[in-house]
Amino acid sequence: MRFLFPVLLLAGSNALAADDNIQGFDAAASADQRAIESQLDARINAGEMDEWLRVMSASPHHVGSPASKANAEYIAELLESWGYDTEIAAYEILLPTPKVREIELVAPSSFSASLTEDTLAEDASTARREGLLPPYNAFSRDGEVEAELVFVNYGIPEDYEVLERYGIDVTGKIAIAKYGRSWRGIKPKLAGEKGAIGTIIYSDPADDGYGAGDVYPKGPFKHESGVQRGSVMDMPTYPGDVLTPGRGATERARRLDREDAPTITEIPVLPISYRDAMPLLAAMGGEVVPREWQGGLPITYHLGPGPARVRMKAEFDWGMVTAYNVIARLDGSRYPDEWVIRGNHHDGWNHGAADPLSGQVALLAEAKAVAELAKAGQRPLRTVIYGAWDAEEPGLIGSTEWAEHHADELREHAVAYLNTDGSSRGFLSLGGSHVLERYLNQIAEEVNDPRSDISLKQRARANRLVNGDPKVQAEAKQRADLRINPLGSGSDYTPFLQHLGIASVNLAFGGEASDGSYHTLYDTYEHFTKFRDPGLLYGATLAKVAGRATLRLANAPRLPFEFTGLADNISLYVEELEELADAMRESTETTRLMLEDGTYAAAMNPYKSLGVPIAKAPVPHFSFAPLKNALDRLEAAAAEFDTSAAASGATSEEINQLLYTSERLLTRDEGLDGRPWYKHHIYAPGFYTGYGVKTIPGVREAIEQREYDKVAPQIEIAANVLDDMAERIELLSRTITGEM
Repeated sequence: MRFLFPVLLLAGSNALAADDNIQGFDAAASADQRAIESQLDARINAGEMDEWLRVMSASPHHVGSPASKANAEYIAELLESWGYDTEIAAYEILLPTPKVREIELVAPSSFSASLTEDTLAEDASTARREGLLPPYNAFSRDGEVEAELVFVNYGIPEDYEVLERYGIDVTGKIAIAKYGRSWRGIKPKLAGEKGAIGTIIYSDPADDGYGAGDVYPKGPFKHESGVQRGSVMDMPTYPGDVLTPGRGATERARRLDREDAPTITEIPVLPISYRDAMPLLAAMGGEVVPREWQGGLPITYHLGPGPARVRMKAEFDWGMVTAYNVIARLDGSRYPDEWVIRGNHHDGWNHGAADPLSGQVALLAEAKAVAELAKAGQRPLRTVIYGAWDAEEPGLIGSTEWAEHHADELREHAVAYLNTDGSSRGFLSLGGSHVLERYLNQIAEEVNDPRSDISLKQRARANRLVNGDPKVQAEAKQRADLRINPLGSGSDYTPFLQHLGIASVNLAFGGEASDGSYHTLYDTYEHFTKFRDPGLLYGATLAKVAGRATLRLANAPRLPFEFTGLADNISLYVEELEELADAMRESTETTRLMLEDGTYAAAMNPYKSLGVPIAKAPVPHFSFAPLKNALDRLEAAAAEFDTSAAASGATSEEINQLLYTSERLLTRDEGLDGRPWYKHHIYAPGFYTGYGVKTIPGVREAIEQREYDKVAPQIEIAANVLDDMAERIELLSRTITGEM
């Protein structure tokens, strides 16, 4: 399709190519943009951020609570006072809240779990409990069950393979799992698929408690009574309101019957503290767990089943509540129909100082500075939309409903979506669409760490050199740009990227502070300002980073998309697919060999008491040729685009539209096999990881799940996606150089 827009030539034949230019800007525009960014920095006020954090974290504020609505109104008032066209967009969603929560050890001894968190004299916020939801897992099914316990470690697929080798079946049992290694919703999902009738999840102190360091209030790690709340909705199937998949949950929306909602768990699940978990685990017998499974409690861990027998009961009020999204708009001065969207959620499971308000106050600081710049004559060229989302915690609901409700407009107008969530202190984490890798690296090069006189990029590189695996270390030495993380799920970029194909970014700081308060009563202003980010130094830096990210997209004469980074990362993912198939094939062949000699099997087994491993079907050889051919074309097109972009400063609305809609070409309307809501064929949350990303997911998961007949068709789909992207890049090169 040919778009007829005037082409603008920036000064100089290679106006956008100079190394010291901001990507998408010529020399003069780069100087102007950096002057704007200096003014942005000067307007970021950590003291104001601290006050907003104190006010909004004063009370528990889950979606549907009076405090959550009050916070939405507070945010809206601030944004409106700064000059934004502001509205509160309301959606009616299903939210189960607990009525009955009981866990009782009935044999071989008796114990009733308290399922409560302690008030601490050192933290005044822990005494403010009006509106506080007790510890529970949202979208657990109602149920009362009694059965023997089986310890399933982290409750991920590899753990069930180990149990299978021990000859342990969880059918008819209650699984007890540690938090960690996967998103929490995977644990009851997988346990239910394996035949368990209930799941208990706890945080082990080896991972997040006294095994890691001093516990709260002396230190930042999880208090013995702390319980991680959280949703167990089956988000890898679809996020958002469970009753309105694919459409906004407006008051008159068509809704599923609750019994037909596929993302509600099949079995009841409850979370507990490690203090409550101790008597349950101590009462278990059976084989001693493999050494790798031993936790931090002062007991020997056993696999079961039994003799510990537990009764658990979970009953919920399945009511409708209103989610309040705050939407603030500043129309662009030149391209009002091109939208840069910037979001962070405002709801929490509790006081929510770290998650999400540390990110929300950074967004507010950024939004205030952008508004002040606009009043001073520096209005962004493109429209900027700030979204403060509600109901993220139960399942990315607020952002998903807004994105589904406005899907057609967003597909037409959205340039990119920029996300933050909870943040902390430490190293800058960069995640997102690989078409934005160079643009993110440039920003990281130009903002300094608040506690050292080096750039955020230098510090992140140093961290990879010290703490990365050998491959990461080698890349940190050799690769000019830091490789950004592909996005799975777990925050509000999900509907924009993986449902609508809008290029997306996720920004955060972390790595130097414990998240032991996560989703517990102890995620308070006191905990955050003492242990996570004293003085909000990194919060203010996050506002500067995200502010640049917003304004560079909003002001770039030519949008800062590039494709060499995309091609390089996809090349890595194709290599990983081949390595995955080879490793599985080698493992299967080794297993078959081991089965011929039982003594050899025992000697080779990493878990010495497991005996003979379970035989698996041989892994066939797959032809990755279609994918590799498409990758070759993509790499050539990306290199040609680099040359064309360097040779010409041409830009136009046509060029920019071709750039920002390019990510859409990585999606397919029919979506992924078995979960059509997820339409992106390069990035998706794993079906059995939840948050963790699966790249080229159709192919990867067909191999991992041993659905070998699906591999070749998925390779063809992925190859077609890459061909479509290559064709777009080729068109861009011709348009930029005027060779149409």
